[in-house]
Amino acid sequence: MKLSDFDFDYPEDLIADFPLKQRDSSKMMVLNRGSGSIEHSLVKKLPYFLNKGDLLIFNDTKVFPARLIGKKETGGRIEILLLKKIKNNGWVCITDQTAKLKTGSVLSFDEGLTATVRAREGDSLIIDVDKESLIEEVGHVPIPPYIRNRRQINNAETVIDRARYQTIFAKNKGSAAAPTAGLHFTERLLDSLKTKGIGTASVTLHVGLDTFFPVRVDKITDHKMHGEEFIVPEETLAKIISARKKGARVVAVGTTSVRALESHFRHESKTTEIFIYPGYKFLAVDALITNFHQPKSTLIMMVSAFADRSFILDSYREAIKNRYRLFSYGDCMLIL
Repeated sequence: MKLSDFDFDYPEDLIADFPLKQRDSSKMMVLNRGSGSIEHSLVKKLPYFLNKGDLLIFNDTKVFPARLIGKKETGGRIEILLLKKIKNNGWVCITDQTAKLKTGSVLSFDEGLTATVRAREGDSLIIDVDKESLIEEVGHVPIPPYIRNRRQINNAETVIDRARYQTIFAKNKGSAAAPTAGLHFTERLLDSLKTKGIGTASVTLHVGLDTFFPVRVDKITDHKMHGEEFIVPEETLAKIISARKKGARVVAVGTTSVRALESHFRHESKTTEIFIYPGYKFLAVDALITNFHQPKSTLIMMVSAFADRSFILDSYREAIKNRYRLFSYGDCMLIL
């Protein structure tokens, strides 16, 4: 398949640049793969579409202030995104100035935080961070650039983002982006799900380079994934097995939950390089809650593997027609 097979046009004013006041008041488009039907609803009505015994799987990763804004030795501005902590104060990061940075280059940030370029690894950098305890104080919420570009405020970060670019069940810190499908959930909604007898469980996958890295090849099978670490706890596995024995569905909340579950059931590894596109046979996931994804991304390819590609693209056109809010802070779909 070609990259152009996953392209679509959308008006930029549909990009959700701020979250709604109430998380579960977002629109939810419900897609039925069996009938090919599309229904318009709201996230807070999710329990209506699920059955007693169904099991929701969340990604409980916690976003940290991974976006650092500082200066190069020349005095020029630089922005980096921290992706993963490695040993000896090292970090894997990305920046749009990778080609301009030499080994040994020193980057300076607020409060005396500095970083030295150790090496270049493909599209990412390895840096050594001095006083890394300052990252929490100096770093910015890593909201996506397409949101920042639409905001007319300094550095495009608000107090709202500190709370809202984080799921309510986030607990394991280490993610450079939020698992955005989970942003729609509230304690009220979780209580409603529990009342109906719908179970919940969690996995942990820290969002890294594979989420940010664009597909740059025309033939999508030539695209290479970089790998993201994940954990599927024994308690979650037990709940999945129990649900399956009862004929209930495993409902993944977000594409990162899908990657963790499918990787575990296919490879039983701790790092996933899985690339899911049409033709993939799902082993662990029966239904999916997911946000609307950008064109030509690996995420829309995954969703197009879970449902028919033309059905997904038709649903995107339907969403645009009905003024759904798009992408990270936007509305979502439930695929049954």
